[in-house]
Amino acid sequence: MSEIKMPDLQIVYLRPDELVPYEKNTRVHTPTDIEQIKTSILRVGFDDPIGIWGEKNIVVEGHGRLIAAKELHLEKVPCIRLDHMTDAQRRDYAIRHNRTQELSSWDFEKLEEEIAALMIAGTDMSDLKFALKGLADEDPAKEFIEAEKQKNHVCPRCGHVWAKEDA
Repeated sequence: MSEIKMPDLQIVYLRPDELVPYEKNTRVHTPTDIEQIKTSILRVGFDDPIGIWGEKNIVVEGHGRLIAAKELHLEKVPCIRLDHMTDAQRRDYAIRHNRTQELSSWDFEKLEEEIAALMIAGTDMSDLKFALKGLADEDPAKEFIEAEKQKNHVCPRCGHVWAKEDA
């Protein structure tokens, strides 16, 4: 196995207007996505630095966070420099970073426990469109949750996973 690179990552704080979105960014953020990111930032802070690269501060990962920061009129945002990467590595990382999100799935039993605990503590989670069977007479998110459970298909022979829309 080859040696794994462990760069000495440091957080730098830059104005959002100093960051340049990568013009070929392959990830699309809907207005709903941006609202979720803004809600997270407002509730707990900006705890996930934006990955930037090169002298122009090109965004490698964190385009949605950058949009949210601009909409929230933040003066500065935390960033990590990824200058140890080559251009090819930067592109590879950006795609892989985004792909892992859609390949992952939910443990619905644990999700229900976590949301229930948050709701009991007084945290409004309704904007995430999850509802718990034990806490509501009607479950408006039931169809959404069922669709999420069926989001991916797995080939029983080779184990290949693909999204429902690819089927």
